[in-house]
Amino acid sequence: MSASNEAKRAAGEAGAALVEDGMRVGLGTGSTTAHALRALGERLRRGELKRVAGVPTSPAAERLARAEGIPLATLDEAGGLDLALDGADEVSPALNLIKGRGAAHAREKVVAAEAERFAVLADPSKEVERLGQQVPVPVEVMPMAAAGPATRFLKEAGATAVELRPGVAKDGPVVTELEPLERFWRAEEKHQSYFDKNPNDAYCQMHAQPKIEKVREKFREKVTQS
Repeated sequence: MSASNEAKRAAGEAGAALVEDGMRVGLGTGSTTAHALRALGERLRRGELKRVAGVPTSPAAERLARAEGIPLATLDEAGGLDLALDGADEVSPALNLIKGRGAAHAREKVVAAEAERFAVLADPSKEVERLGQQVPVPVEVMPMAAAGPATRFLKEAGATAVELRPGVAKDGPVVTELEPLERFWRAEEKHQSYFDKNPNDAYCQMHAQPKIEKVREKFREKVTQS
């Protein structure tokens, strides 16, 4: 296993270690969170956990959870969540995030908002000095607003480039879980303060959720010990 994958695995296992008996857990989407779901499934099979219910944020998370034997529930059935586990595309020193490249924006935000604790699982490669260093910000937009209102808003917010995200191995753009389109936007460093001034902006995803649980010390410890 590569060093990068090992770090992701360690982060996922640290997240799964936060789950306790009887918890209702939000199950995020992405390669790092997938390690958490596998580790959670292993804990259930070993009998370490009982009465756990997971609420997935995407069809991919649901399929993996079922394959790992994790009992699933809807948000209505769960009646609130004790913990949500999810990854991030970038993490700043202030624990602001870029999320959404997995195209599960809306469901991830709803699940995270319902959780008492939100644990971000990210390996050291996701740490940046400022958001937007490595990846552009994914923005979920309705198709009817993609060319006009959304683009105008993003440019007013400081975007230096706005583009429709193309799908991989398919014609056309990326379509998110709820079927809006996805656009990317990039901003110069002088515009980065926008993220700090507008932490709850619906267009900018989850940059500053107050329930973020910092777990990178735990997975760094695991990497050191492995």
